[in-house]
Amino acid sequence: VQLQASGGGLVLPGGSLRLSCAASGSIFSFRFMAWYRQAPGKQRELVALIFSVGSTNYADSVKGRFTISRDNAKNTVYLQMNSLKPEDTAVYYCNAKSITMDEFWGQGTKVTVSS
Repeated sequence: VQLQASGGGLVLPGGSLRLSCAASGSIFSFRFMAWYRQAPGKQRELVALIFSVGSTNYADSVKGRFTISRDNAKNTVYLQMNSLKPEDTAVYYCNAKSITMDEFWGQGTKVTVSS
């Protein structure tokens, strides 16, 4: 399975972006899908996660601003990011883990929040 992340770019503080992660196959087989991010000089961190049953988890730093969702028909997971802050600047990676615990990563999409 391949994951293709897209939607990154340059946005002003307070702005919004929607990231997409398209899977080459069905996402039904994944136990969960997630978005991680890695800022320059920092470790990769979990941003948001959505389980196959639809429940979600978020990092405290993005709660109330980011929303993860999935479209099973399109084999795509989204990350809607609102009220963006400069500290959200990072490369965002799509991640998936199957029921057999195989892990897959997308190539990353860069988000820059700056005036």
